[in-house]
Amino acid sequence: MMASNEDHPHGDETVGGAEREIKRGITVMKKVIRDRDRGVLIKVHWNEGGQLIEPNGSTLTSFIGALVRNEVPITCDNWRNKQLNEAKDKIWSEIKRCFDIEENRRDHCLKLAGKLLRGFRTFLSTTFLRDTEGTFVDAELPSKYASLISPKEWETFKSKRKTQEFKSVSETNRQRASSPAYPYRKWRVGYGRLEQSILTKENSSETSLPAHVLWKEARVGKDGKIKEDVQQIFEKCETLSQSIVPYEDTDCRSILSRALDVPEYSGRVRGKGFGITQKSLNIKKQKTPSNKELQQTLEALKAEVLELRKERERDRAAGFKDTSDKDSINCNFQPTIPEGISPCHLYLARPTYRMVGKGKVHNNLGELLHTKPLPTGSLKVSVDIALEKDALLPHPDDVSDATLLGDAIGSFVAWPTDLIIVGYETPTKSKAKDKGIAREIESVASQKEIPVAKKTEISKRTGAKKKNPSKYRACLHTYLETTDISDGCVRLIPMDGAIFGFEYAEPLGKEDFDQILYHTQLSVGVINTYMRYLYDKLMGPRGLEQRFSFLNPMKTNLTEMIRKPDEVRTYVVERFMADTDREKLFFLPFNTGDGGHWLLVAINPFKEIVYYLDSLHKDWTTYPAMKTIVDTIIQTVRAQRKIQVPKRKANNITWNRVECPRQRNNIDCGYYTLRFMKETLLMDRTDIPSDYFDEYRCAYYSKDQLDEIKEELCQFIIELQVL
Repeated sequence: MMASNEDHPHGDETVGGAEREIKRGITVMKKVIRDRDRGVLIKVHWNEGGQLIEPNGSTLTSFIGALVRNEVPITCDNWRNKQLNEAKDKIWSEIKRCFDIEENRRDHCLKLAGKLLRGFRTFLSTTFLRDTEGTFVDAELPSKYASLISPKEWETFKSKRKTQEFKSVSETNRQRASSPAYPYRKWRVGYGRLEQSILTKENSSETSLPAHVLWKEARVGKDGKIKEDVQQIFEKCETLSQSIVPYEDTDCRSILSRALDVPEYSGRVRGKGFGITQKSLNIKKQKTPSNKELQQTLEALKAEVLELRKERERDRAAGFKDTSDKDSINCNFQPTIPEGISPCHLYLARPTYRMVGKGKVHNNLGELLHTKPLPTGSLKVSVDIALEKDALLPHPDDVSDATLLGDAIGSFVAWPTDLIIVGYETPTKSKAKDKGIAREIESVASQKEIPVAKKTEISKRTGAKKKNPSKYRACLHTYLETTDISDGCVRLIPMDGAIFGFEYAEPLGKEDFDQILYHTQLSVGVINTYMRYLYDKLMGPRGLEQRFSFLNPMKTNLTEMIRKPDEVRTYVVERFMADTDREKLFFLPFNTGDGGHWLLVAINPFKEIVYYLDSLHKDWTTYPAMKTIVDTIIQTVRAQRKIQVPKRKANNITWNRVECPRQRNNIDCGYYTLRFMKETLLMDRTDIPSDYFDEYRCAYYSKDQLDEIKEELCQFIIELQVL
């Protein structure tokens, strides 16, 4: 029976004679007593928060209820009265005689006993001492409880409920309990057992659920429907749980309390139920930091950023030769670029900042261009590839009269040092007048057409050290404050042709960085950047590029499939046909276009199998245009490979819907899609089991697992030095 506050708040006068002489015996729970008499102790179980769960959790609860009704008179109004110590000792003694239970569970059991006693008194008052209108009724002692309640106790009990003070408190509590905004709908099933049943049903490896998840499930009726207002609170909690930045959060309330906009109470954890306290969950109230403390935190972050930059420079300098003995020579040698000849990307800053070609940079002392000194601030480069043949050369070649990049292929030209990017590195910041690219003048090739909403496995398997969960987000946050990103400028992430089959630079702007820092729905730019991270950090070092590859979601989203199906087919077929002599799995993060939902389509064209991973657990038939084009592409590749199949089996392409982890809000789909790719690479398997990988199988990803993606993105962006 649920506890109530309808008991008289005072009135200890009856605690004495009757309560000092507790001589009643146990009259119920005969099965427990029989086991006790045979010397069998019943084992009870607890969850990590210290709540009773099954098996035998409900048995112990019922046994405690029977004990307290037998041992403590209903006239007891103050459970903390020291005169009840003897009765409490006896209750605990009887519990230990019948159950295998640790001594440190005593406080929980006795608090539960007090709660059950209050519930029993409330039951007696509501059932026997009130009519349907709530008016007091002078009822006789119920014969059913004559063995538990003496006539004298009954009369005392009734007299207390006739007082004006009790009636006032009772009416207030009854009105408050009669129309709760979000009523609990699981009846006698407590939060602890409800949590246990959910985790068991979902076969989850988690040991507990977030408070707001449990709170929502406790308000689902027998029909399985969730009221709209409950769902809104739940979604607000999900958004808050992911968007709260640890180093900025000063609210000591829980996520659920914030969403409900109610105060936090001591001694309880909202949405977790009886027995859970801040102490049991090791929750400490946060002190609102002063301005001085905030300033100190910011200075510490800036120092950490500076140290990261220095460390990066030291790592890069370690591979260069010592040039200290040549510093006095007047030349254009650049110590930040490797000495000698190195492959490079060539950029221009106007009218937009973009990559226009590829070549080799010659960084040697005393280097001349056609027997003439190089212009100040420039290096000699040989042009191998012109991505924009009509691009004007930054320094026209007087010898060959070349003024366009296309005319300089195969020859040497002078190129500004700050627009030369060695290998796959990215400039820290253009030294040209326009330090970034304004969104409104961004090149057409980099525009995103996918609708975007504004606003520990890898460490375990790779042996990486555990990091501060928000370390790199804090650093990136500090970086951004010192840049022109907030003014509408962007930074470019170079994408090598091996990643998506063509070279380009992925622009990231303020909204993209905010998505990572504040957990909003991910854009195609962030998705593509993380795929480059997977390519650089996971595929390359492990040699996985022979077994896995990526398709660019900017070219293969639903909008493109409907508007330009031929272009989509051509692009994907070329990717598939580039390497047909071995089995390979292609990752396609697919954007559905209906609000920007992301899902993963993993295609094995060699075996003609398509793995469909949707964190909303929808079917591929939801997007018929996507399925039609993928099927057509696989059939085209089959024909080009000259694979003969019977006509009746021409459409026999296998689609497997994978029971992957499921998202719990309308934001996380992008993060789930990225984890699906990452975990498949970590498993190094070109087949994905229908019930997902055993090592990563779970009902849903935890906040820490999603934060891991954000940390990897932030660290990668910092290392690229694009800010």
